[in-house]
Amino acid sequence: MSPRRRAFLAGALAVVVLGVLALVLVPRLASDPADTAAGPVLLVPGYGGSTASLAPLVTALRTAGRDPRVVEVGDGTGDLAAQAAAVGRAADAALAEGAASVDVVGYSAGGVVARVWVAGEGAGVARRVVTLGSPHHGTTVADLGALLGGACPTACRQLAEGSDLLAGLPETPGSARWTSIWTRDDETVTPPDSAVLAGAEDVELQAVCADARVTHGGLPGDPLAVGVVLRSLGRTAPDAPPTSADCAALRGAGAGALGG
Repeated sequence: MSPRRRAFLAGALAVVVLGVLALVLVPRLASDPADTAAGPVLLVPGYGGSTASLAPLVTALRTAGRDPRVVEVGDGTGDLAAQAAAVGRAADAALAEGAASVDVVGYSAGGVVARVWVAGEGAGVARRVVTLGSPHHGTTVADLGALLGGACPTACRQLAEGSDLLAGLPETPGSARWTSIWTRDDETVTPPDSAVLAGAEDVELQAVCADARVTHGGLPGDPLAVGVVLRSLGRTAPDAPPTSADCAALRGAGAGALGG
């Protein structure tokens, strides 16, 4: 065999060996949940526990090829830590089925519940966490309820500004990638920018589409909000928050996933 041919074969063999090593070693190095394959999407309802409002998101996620699972948190007015335990049980079920991680979308108070879970047992399980109109720093609506005493159940008191639960909760715990989506027109989370989380991708819908008119109750079914949710849950993490240049594309993606 000529020296040139031997050199060619040696080079080809080296390429094959390097390729095999990459296939073997890369999965071992991908220990961060943000780097693992996307598992089910756990949808956490808001205060009151109603799951009906999440139906548009379920439809959109299924259209996008994801596996949405609505977490049952009871009547949604009890201790947020107990509701977080329900998220943990849903995540455990997904892991038992072979999922490497889960994504979480928390609507309204459900976003705070997601933070409680990730700050506890979910730190190494959550890949992406998206909160949708969540009162991360409390809402004056709950403040008023707290003044009424018995008319404000446990979750209501925990969502008041400066509550012990909120004061002791890390902003973006764990290694998950966090996105906070909110609307300036929110009449339930007041002030609306209570939804902003330090360390999360901050998406004010009106900063993306100046003509957006979205109330708190309209968030789960709004095409723009849904488009941002789908973008945030993609396999490739966005490099930066969306801008006005992304308005039409995100609305279109959300409308298409919703069947509009």
